[in-house]
Amino acid sequence: MQQLKDTHTLGERNRERLERIADVATRWIGSTASLAVHTLLFIVAFLLPLLHIVSFDKMLLVLTTIVSLEAIYLAIFIQMSVNKNSKDIEEIQEYVEEIQEDIEEIQEDVEEMQEDVEEIQEDVEEIQEDVEEIQEDVEELQEEMDDEPADDKLPSVTVQQPQPQNARDKIAQIQELIIRLQQEVELLKVDKS
Repeated sequence: MQQLKDTHTLGERNRERLERIADVATRWIGSTASLAVHTLLFIVAFLLPLLHIVSFDKMLLVLTTIVSLEAIYLAIFIQMSVNKNSKDIEEIQEYVEEIQEDIEEIQEDVEEMQEDVEEIQEDVEEIQEDVEEIQEDVEELQEEMDDEPADDKLPSVTVQQPQPQNARDKIAQIQELIIRLQQEVELLKVDKS
């Protein structure tokens, strides 16, 4: 089992090494240095027969073989680079699709939050209307109590004396409650903003 893992890691290391060599070779072949080296080699190859060091046919045979081998390896290296870039592009495309899905989910959440805010705003407006109605009712009650004749306001010294006081206390409590409700509505409006 361990030997299989070592073989697998050795195979991966060899593959990675070959990919690095392919990347370097592909980059070098497309460089100015490569152009200069190839030009110099071709000049030397054609000078060899002129200097009678090698026959012209032999030089052409060797040069053609070297150029053919170089073209084959260059095509392999280029294809390896293309395959690697295609794999990278596919991974990037998957990331982009995931990001788009996340954006769509966030957009849905924002829309839901907007709906919730609108509902809260409607509730606040309804509460404010209710508070205003209660305020109007309290004001009407206050006016009615103020309009009553003075004799009615002053109760006789009997058991009924606490009742008007209780009515006034209740009105005062209602007014305090309305004021607190109005303050809370204002706070809700400010928080909503």
